[in-house]
Amino acid sequence: MRPPPLALTCGDPAGIGPEIAAAWLASNPALATETIAIGPASWIRTLDSPGLAVGAAEHRATPGRPEAAGQRIALAAMEEAAEGVKSGRYRAVVTGPVSKQGLAGIGFPHPGQTEFFAARWGGAPVMAFAGGRMTVGLATWHVPLAEVPAALTEESIRRTALALHGLKVRLGVPKPRIAVCGLNPHAGEQGLLGAEDHAIIRPAVDSLRAEGIDAEGPLPGDTVFHRHLSGDYDAVVAAYHDQGLAPLKSIDFATSANLSLGLPHVRTSPDHGTAYAIAGSGRADLGSFDSAVRLALRLTS
Repeated sequence: MRPPPLALTCGDPAGIGPEIAAAWLASNPALATETIAIGPASWIRTLDSPGLAVGAAEHRATPGRPEAAGQRIALAAMEEAAEGVKSGRYRAVVTGPVSKQGLAGIGFPHPGQTEFFAARWGGAPVMAFAGGRMTVGLATWHVPLAEVPAALTEESIRRTALALHGLKVRLGVPKPRIAVCGLNPHAGEQGLLGAEDHAIIRPAVDSLRAEGIDAEGPLPGDTVFHRHLSGDYDAVVAAYHDQGLAPLKSIDFATSANLSLGLPHVRTSPDHGTAYAIAGSGRADLGSFDSAVRLALRLTS
């Protein structure tokens, strides 16, 4: 029996989400038959692929000019995808980029889409990125830098490392090697540059190793990604958002995808935002969206 289709949500209709999805569908006709696009009716009518209209019937977004009606459509598409995956109508979801500020303006209570799908599906989510040369998970996400030390816990490090271990096993790596970044420069320099590395990160790594996970850390963040690219490690746990995403997007911006691990269903997305400045220009790169779709299909095959 053929599996259910993969849901592709539009994201903010004023951003690049609809155009990269449309371009990808047009250039991948064989894979397009395994998907269903969800978004405004005006967009769905332009697609030579299956689609489901949500929101105001005749809403037409202006590229680069976000508005409340578009935010409501983006949210309606997310709600349809979340419920559809949960009920078995869809096998997984690839979400288009949204505006956190725009969604907050219509009363959206979550920091981002990861938290939204966790609320709808349950589970303990982990934000991770894969599909290119690097695989990175974040122990803390959308947290102000000043609050990271308090937010970083043994449990958040363990949860991230275990999620990355499980992902790499599913992708064919039988014994993944997981690197865990230190929080402070030089991984704390034996306590001279901060106590968190010894007090929080090292016990988490020790407990992972006691369970048979090949984890190492805390490791200096300024060299660990080079070692990952050199093949010493299969994945890296970053202590905070930009520690992991600055190197990843420097190397894999057009090839990496965002994954919400730790949830009962698969959700991926491009690793970029709405890019209002270039929306409608045809200049948006399809690479990350392509990785997001292919990764979701691979994880649900």
